[in-house]
Amino acid sequence: MPADYHSHTPLCHHAEGTPEAYVDAALAAGLSEFGISDHAPAVPEPFDDWRMAESDLPAYFDWIERARGHAAGRIPVRAGLECDWLPGCEGWIESLAGRHDWDYLIGSVHYLEDWDFDNPKWIGRWAEVDVAAVWQHYWSTYADMARSGLFDLLGHPDLVKKFSHRPSGDLARYYEPVIEAILASAAAIELNTAGWHKPCAEAYPEPGFLRLACQAGIPLVLSSDAHAPGEVGRDFDRATALALDAGYRSTLLFEKRGSRSEALVPVGEDGALDVRGRGDLDR
Repeated sequence: MPADYHSHTPLCHHAEGTPEAYVDAALAAGLSEFGISDHAPAVPEPFDDWRMAESDLPAYFDWIERARGHAAGRIPVRAGLECDWLPGCEGWIESLAGRHDWDYLIGSVHYLEDWDFDNPKWIGRWAEVDVAAVWQHYWSTYADMARSGLFDLLGHPDLVKKFSHRPSGDLARYYEPVIEAILASAAAIELNTAGWHKPCAEAYPEPGFLRLACQAGIPLVLSSDAHAPGEVGRDFDRATALALDAGYRSTLLFEKRGSRSEALVPVGEDGALDVRGRGDLDR
């Protein structure tokens, strides 16, 4: 199975499990690598109730080391963070990037101004907004995040559809500008299987976006967005089939902010590591 780099810890207040349980789940799933990428602190604090605080970072580093100790060489355990793209966050993200020897940073858009639009707590606001305007705002924000060049991996690209609110018409009008921005950034996107278990009942991103990304040459990573050990590698068989159907033939492996490619093959077949790939990103 491909690597799974998107997972969370109880430090974000909405995940559960121990480092050992997550590693055991990754081993049972047959993943090539496992990554830990909890919600990064955001400032000013307290920011919200679903992320680590800055004071939690030492405990987070301990969590990663516990996972590596339990893995004991049986599977590489990579260190990451899922960072929210917020107005004026660039300096803070650069500060976080220097706090640890990270293997990768994920950039995600969960907020549009003061609204964490994917939070069930505020689902009622969807009835009060112009969905087309929200989509335009979201994708413009996502393109800005990509253009920042701060991230190795861009999270759940069409998260804005989580509660099944979509504008009418061809959605490619939203996708095409952001595809250009992602391509220029040299970042990868994730095919996030958590969407299959949300009201939209569709992986992030949807097949149309995925095909456009593949045609543009944007690299891909499969992710579970696990918030419990039982979710590690969840639906990777379906995700692999979806990625192959979109035209992808490889995924990425991350280490020390660089990447190399790994063959993507149907579940049940063996894929050899292609170390030529895109080479180290050196950033």
